[in-house]
Amino acid sequence: MTTDVHVRELRYFVTVAEELHFTRAAERLYVSQPALSKQVRALERQLGAELFHRDPQGVALTEAGTALLPHARRVLAEWAGGAAAVEAARAARRATLVVGMSTSPGRGGLLPAIRSRFTAAHPEAVVRLRQMGWEDSTAGLADGTADVAYVWLPLPDAGRYAWTVVAEEPRLVALPDTHPLASRPEVDFADLVAEPFLALPPEAGVLRDFWLALDERRALGAGPARVGAEISGTEETYEALVAGLGICLVATGNAPLITLGGVTTRPVRGLTPSRYALAWRREDEGRALVRDYAQACRRATAGG
Repeated sequence: MTTDVHVRELRYFVTVAEELHFTRAAERLYVSQPALSKQVRALERQLGAELFHRDPQGVALTEAGTALLPHARRVLAEWAGGAAAVEAARAARRATLVVGMSTSPGRGGLLPAIRSRFTAAHPEAVVRLRQMGWEDSTAGLADGTADVAYVWLPLPDAGRYAWTVVAEEPRLVALPDTHPLASRPEVDFADLVAEPFLALPPEAGVLRDFWLALDERRALGAGPARVGAEISGTEETYEALVAGLGICLVATGNAPLITLGGVTTRPVRGLTPSRYALAWRREDEGRALVRDYAQACRRATAGG
């Protein structure tokens, strides 16, 4: 038995078997009736068996045709599934990946390094960067406006997300050049607890608590932080510092963003480090673009 049977011939056979009428089957297939009959005859020659009884009363399946029909249907279904998988893969490569961020991941050219690795795997994909306000500590993951996001840990509702840490950096204190503590090369956190702090918006939740160092305050038996002003962006932070509205903690990698003149940063003893991460929703871990962007991030941060 020959194995050079085409999907088209099986589709023609199944359509005739369902209609039991060559003219109606030809209309369904948008081909001429003589062309359809020719293709079915060719399939019968390849298989070495008649598939239909043809007489003036109509068309009926032979025993061979009846035996072939369920197998032909399965082949067509598998082929349709394979074609759909190919189209899904092509669509994934053409799709857009929205990358949220609240502060730039700068840090020694990390973002271009991740992007180059990602686009090598998905040259047709479009990567769109989206800047988010500090009131959303998930940088767009929570409301679905971002597919992956550069965020500071901890995240609210952390069980909903997975992440890979991009950088672990000491927390510094940023304060005006004129502040009495600015003259010290290093500061104890205990010396800061009574100072007014600049705070993220309340919507930032656990991330606001982290940058106010609430855990360290509790460990010292100190009271809640005194908030001098709320900040929702880098420019606001710088202006509030220069105006003397308060001090704030900042990751080492972000210190250059606010030390523009009149503001200095100092190391702080007694603080855990900050962690900057690429995060995504766990429900999206099977998406090719999300999975491969995370893999590109891991490779870039590992230097591989």
